[in-house]
Amino acid sequence: MSDDQTKVAQDDQVQSGDDLAMDALAQASEVSNVDAGDETVQSDKLAETLSTLQNLLERYAVELENINNQIKEKRESLKGVFENDSELGAAEEEAKMYAQQAKTRKAALQSSPVAVGLKNQLAELSGQKKEVEETISNHLLNYYGITRSKSFDTSDGDQWEFDIRAKVKTRKK
Repeated sequence: MSDDQTKVAQDDQVQSGDDLAMDALAQASEVSNVDAGDETVQSDKLAETLSTLQNLLERYAVELENINNQIKEKRESLKGVFENDSELGAAEEEAKMYAQQAKTRKAALQSSPVAVGLKNQLAELSGQKKEVEETISNHLLNYYGITRSKSFDTSDGDQWEFDIRAKVKTRKK
């Protein structure tokens, strides 16, 4: 018999771990149907089933541990590829330099008279917006209280819809 034929014959006789586990579980369920007088046989089959399952679990746990170690090694190798690339390192340093320059320029612009003036104008407009929103909200609540309608007519014949929202404020102590 050649080596290939021997190997094929062995493969036919050797079951996979999953097949062994399924057979062991099937035998364990058959064991429960055996007469109570054969407790020794039941006990032996259960012990064999547990032993087979434990061996399978151990084998798969070791395999998983090996795969995790290989993944860790490959990630470290990949990280090393990026860390050891001189072109990438130079590009990252250049990017840091440009980012710092942009940050410095932005800070200078933030403190410029034009930017400060625009910020003050924005703050004023935001305050006015908040006052108008509060006023219109009060008027819309009054309008809704009278009409029970969530829209109002405009002077040009259109309708504007609105929502009514309630907001709980924090307690005053």
